[in-house]
Amino acid sequence: MTLKRQLLVASLLMLFIPWAGLQFVLELDDALRQQAGEQLQMQAKRLAETAGDALIGQSPVTSDEPAIYVDTLNRSLNLDGYPDDWPGYEEGAANEESPVSTPASGEGETSQPALTWQAASDGRHLYLLIRISNRQPVLYDPGNPDAAHDRLLLWLKPPSDSVDETIGQQTWLIRTTAPGTFYAVNGGDGESGKASSRPDYRVTGSWQSTRSGWQLELQMPAPPPGSRLGFGARWTEQGNQVGVSTATEPLPMLVRPNQTLERQLEPRLNPGQRVRVLEPAGWVRAQQKVGAEQIRPEFDQLSPLEVTEQISLNALRALIRFYQPEPAQALGAGHQLTPETRPSEGLVRHSDGSTWLLTTEPVFGGRTLILEQSLDQLLTLSGSALGSVIARSTLIIVGLTLVLLGYASWLSWRITRLQRAVSASVDDDGRIIGTLPAARSNDELGQLQRHFSQMVNRLHGYNRYLESFSRRLSHELKTPVAVVRSSLENLSHSESEAERAQYLRRASDATDRLRQILNGMSEAARLEQSFDHADNEPFDLAEVASQATAAYQGVDPGHRIQYVGPEQGLAMTGSPELIVQLLDKLVDNARDFTPEGGLIQVALASQADGLCLTVFNEGSALPDNTGTDIFDPFVSLRDGHEEGHLGQGLLIVRLIAEFHGAKVDADNATEGGVDGVRFRLTLPPND
Repeated sequence: MTLKRQLLVASLLMLFIPWAGLQFVLELDDALRQQAGEQLQMQAKRLAETAGDALIGQSPVTSDEPAIYVDTLNRSLNLDGYPDDWPGYEEGAANEESPVSTPASGEGETSQPALTWQAASDGRHLYLLIRISNRQPVLYDPGNPDAAHDRLLLWLKPPSDSVDETIGQQTWLIRTTAPGTFYAVNGGDGESGKASSRPDYRVTGSWQSTRSGWQLELQMPAPPPGSRLGFGARWTEQGNQVGVSTATEPLPMLVRPNQTLERQLEPRLNPGQRVRVLEPAGWVRAQQKVGAEQIRPEFDQLSPLEVTEQISLNALRALIRFYQPEPAQALGAGHQLTPETRPSEGLVRHSDGSTWLLTTEPVFGGRTLILEQSLDQLLTLSGSALGSVIARSTLIIVGLTLVLLGYASWLSWRITRLQRAVSASVDDDGRIIGTLPAARSNDELGQLQRHFSQMVNRLHGYNRYLESFSRRLSHELKTPVAVVRSSLENLSHSESEAERAQYLRRASDATDRLRQILNGMSEAARLEQSFDHADNEPFDLAEVASQATAAYQGVDPGHRIQYVGPEQGLAMTGSPELIVQLLDKLVDNARDFTPEGGLIQVALASQADGLCLTVFNEGSALPDNTGTDIFDPFVSLRDGHEEGHLGQGLLIVRLIAEFHGAKVDADNATEGGVDGVRFRLTLPPND
């Protein structure tokens, strides 16, 4: 497995941390939901007791009891005959009650006149919005009162427990000569001649024609609690009185929200809870709701981190909802909730998508109390704190994973590039054919690349050395071996002692030459081996160079050996013994080419690119275009290849220079008007 994949797997393992956190949140949510359900049930019992006490003495509205639900208003309505200021107008006909009249025949619902209504009260007045559809109105003609016309009858029956015996059932007749304001007329049942002509100005409103019929909006004094109210539209068809109406025997009971009970329930609710008390028929007798205390910050006020956190938190809530049980069908939003449409307990989902925890509790009189807890509030309890931590940790882990992947890709790319560079520097036969690019970074990979580069360079130099060594060794050994062979052949044919002694001396000289060659090779090999055990240490190069130069002058009075440079103060790190050996070889080489009494100058200076150690000798110049490197083995520019010089000295100089990371070269130069040759060693700056 590659390094990139290993880091990818290691990074993916960190994803188990948010997964474990999610499992913990789900378990916590389940435990909180169970606990919340138990607490909700206990709270519902207490609220049911409160509701039962408040509803004592009020007759329950059963399913066989006709009823008209009266909305609560906190303002007066404009009696213009239009419903634009009625509660629920924005939601269309959501709050309108279904028509109580049914089609007289099977011709279809849209073809038969229908009656719909809506009632509301502000405490002082009762407002009715009554619509007659599928019926084009025939207005009342005062000049011909017996002519057929459309009208509305209104019946009011006081509560049965009323102590005022003077108050009986009241009846009003509403008819109009033209759309607009009207006043009801007391008495009458709509038959011609039976209505009183005395108007009751307390019952007034506005009559308007609509596209499919007519409607009216009326206002009357609010009936006392327990009153029954009914109304019906009448008109004449084919000489018969027909129409649509509410129930008449008995009249519908007016069902109003019990505001006293609602005020008692409100302080007993917790944030995010909603309670409803239903009559046996499903009418909402009281309802109260307390919003959640959570304040959602404005989006513009959130920082990018908070926006990301909110997104993550919403995702966490979605995950929790995903693992939660499927909510039951939501309760209706109208004023009547039939028992068949409401669950007894558990999770429910409303039409706006919100999920609630619901429980029910029976109330005195066959009523039912429904208590709901917002699951968003519950999620806030279970998920806000821990969810925020998990959301943040998930973001951090995802960010770290991406960073690790990027870092792993970068490391993999560098390693692959180094591998390609190393492979490109060696051919199929194992020969070094190139160098590695310089490393720019100082980390471990950069150091590895530099080490590879040094290794490749050394292998390259070693390969060149081996290639030239065998060639030059063969060349150097060929002559003395030939001399030995010819001397031995001639020895067998010599006739005198003088000739035999001459051939023996030649063979001996040739073997000495072979011994010197082998000694030189051994010296170079030992030097290379000593590099493996040489210890680098800080020392003063100026002090070493000056003292060594003084020693050279002491043992060689035939030449003028001088030192130019500071006596001390030029520190470097390396092997002082090898540096002295390097100076020995350079000075020995200089003495070989310097005439008697000539100048040999050892100079040391500090430059911008490091320390520069030079050895100048007076004498013959280097030939141009020799075609060979004087630092290679078995290379000597001495005339006639003098005895004892095998061309190994400058090879040792180069090996010591390379060991110290220095460069060495030689060129013709003039020092103080004296022509000669200068060898220059450039040492890298001391770290």
